[in-house]
This record gives sequence, structure tokens and C-alpha cells, in this order.
Amino acid sequence: MRIVVVGAGLGGVAAAVGLHRTGHEVTLFERAAELREAGTGIVVMPNGLRALDTLGLAESLRGHDMRAPQGGLRDRLGRPLLVSDLDRALQVVGTPAMIDRTELHRALRAPLPAGLVRTATSVERLEPDSTGVTVISEGEPVARADAVVAADGIGSRLRAQLFPGHLGLRRTGRMDLRGMLPRPPGMAPDLLVSQLVDRRTGAMFGLFPVGEDRLYWFTDSLLDGPPPGADEGRRQMLSLTADWHPLVPALIEATSPADIYVDPIARLAEPLPSFAVGRIALLGDAAHAMPPDLGQGSSQAFEDAAALTRHLTGGEAADVARRFLAYDAERRPSANRIMRAAARQSRLTSQTGVTAWLRDMLLRAVPARLTTRRLAALWQA
Repeated sequence: MRIVVVGAGLGGVAAAVGLHRTGHEVTLFERAAELREAGTGIVVMPNGLRALDTLGLAESLRGHDMRAPQGGLRDRLGRPLLVSDLDRALQVVGTPAMIDRTELHRALRAPLPAGLVRTATSVERLEPDSTGVTVISEGEPVARADAVVAADGIGSRLRAQLFPGHLGLRRTGRMDLRGMLPRPPGMAPDLLVSQLVDRRTGAMFGLFPVGEDRLYWFTDSLLDGPPPGADEGRRQMLSLTADWHPLVPALIEATSPADIYVDPIARLAEPLPSFAVGRIALLGDAAHAMPPDLGQGSSQAFEDAAALTRHLTGGEAADVARRFLAYDAERRPSANRIMRAAARQSRLTSQTGVTAWLRDMLLRAVPARLTTRRLAALWQA
């Protein structure tokens, strides 16, 4: 079949490679001038790794296993609130991978022949009919396909076209500031794979190792107005975390503004009624944009890519709508469950005042074995 994939993010690239390898005639459209992914680190959870493995793309993550004896939530001073036994969780469901986002994107797209990629092409709309879909860019047809996979990201234009009455994105009123830097020599590992929360402000700081010599950190804090630039955002977080565990402001200060990224946090206002309409299917953030709190965004996109590839394998043009409905039936309940869980986790970590004080008291009373079991269940998604 002739299949168009719109959007060359991690999920779109994975889907394009999987569909190409199963014998389909694939064209990947990307609005940027070059095929690349900018950013910091990324955690690929065990369920995402399993999905990549079915696509033959997991090899690029070998050697990037994320290892730490414990993880969980801590207060702003680094004192444990909710501790999980990572080693035990890993024995049950497998090990997450922590990798540079740019490196991962490069590895995933490597098997895709360059001739199948069309950059600097912004897909404005799709015109489906009984025999296929016409892809429109700058008012002109640029492709004709039997099926289209819309992987055009969190602000998906194609999602809005398919569901004009949907509420679309909703900002959470919070900001994601994240960066990467070399790992300081002699740094104690006690805060690795942890998230620190401050009940006074609702701010959060997370820290993960990337290989042996780099660190990836991220923050979640209140956003009032438009997001600041990297330098201003860095200054704001330094002020906010001045009396936290000393490692937190030290790492933020040591990170160059050039290596810091700022985004307003947003999620779908409500779940979509379907991930597929006729010959068009949605993938990744276009289908289930969620807060980053569970680290499942990319892994859910990889599960989408694997499911789409599986459902379209051996298919013919006349079967597309039926096969896309099977994809929707498989992926929508699972992805929406994760989306709701991420929203709950976001509310949990951003609480302030008396509510946050009660949260901390309750979290300290939760046995580690229960936390470990819940973590394993999320990773098994």
C-alpha cells in the first residue's frame, strides 16, 4: 500500500521504518528543513523498548540501561517521601533506557532510505475519499495515499481537522524547564532517578543519568503568562530552588542556557473519541498528548507505531479502514489510561499548602513494596 506518515518525530520515524520494512510504499513528510530532533535526554520505558524491539529498532538502546537501586519522590531537601525498589521492578518488567534524544532520533531514522523523506513540507490538510487520501501542502496536492498516519505532534493540525468539535489542547499552567550537562566528578548517586517536590510552591525537580558521564534534569513549576526564554527560565528556577538540596541549584547553574529547553506543559483537554477516521490514523502526541510526569510520552508513541505496523502488515487498500479500527480498539483504551494517570501524577506533585503537607505525610506511610508494584504496573503498560 501507499502510506504517508506526517511528522518525523520519534513516533513518526518509528512508524515509517516499521511500515517500510513490512513492504509498504512509505513517504514521510516533515515540515522542518532537515530531519532531526533537538532536545535533552529521554527515558524509554520497558513497554516502549518492547515496542521498538518488535520493529527491529531496539538495538540502538542497548548499553543505555538506566540503573539505580532506588527511585521515587523526595522533598525539596532530598528526604524520601515515596520510595520504590527499582531493582525489584526491573526484575519484573525490564530495564528502562536513558539516552540523548538527538542520538535516539538519529538511530531510529537510520534504516529509512533518504528518498522516502520529504522535508520542508508542511501538510495543511487531508482530503479523503472512497479510494484514498490526497495530501495537501501550501494549497497543492503533494501525494496520494491509501492510508495516512498523522504523527504531527502535540499541536496537531490534522487532529483538529478530523475532530473539529474537540476541545484540543489545554495548558496546565505549568512550565517544563530541562537541561543536560556533564556529570560532576564524585557526585553521590542518592538523588539519581528521583523527583524532588516542594510543598510551598508546587515546584518539582527530577534527575536521571545519561550514560556514565552526563546528567539529564528537568523541572516543573508554575507558569504565569508566556514561557520565558532559556536564560530567564534558568534564573527563575535558581531563585525558586535556592534553599533546596544544594545539588539542585548547583546543577541548574552549571548548565549553559544553550543546553536548556523551555516549554509550557499541555495535555488534551479530553480524550479523543477515536484514534482513526476512515483511512487516517493518529499516532503519539497527536492522539494522546499528556503531561510528562510518568515519562511515557515516547513509549506510548512507540507502542502506537508497533501496533500500526502489525495491523497493516499484509493489508490491502480496501482493508485500511477496518485495520485502523482494530488499531484504535487496541491502543486507545491503554493510551488513555496512561494519559489519565499522568494527569493524576501531575496534580499530585504540584499541590501546595496544607494539601501538600498531608500528601507528604501519606506518601511517607506507603510501604515501598506497594510503590514498587505500582511502578512495575505502569512500566508494563
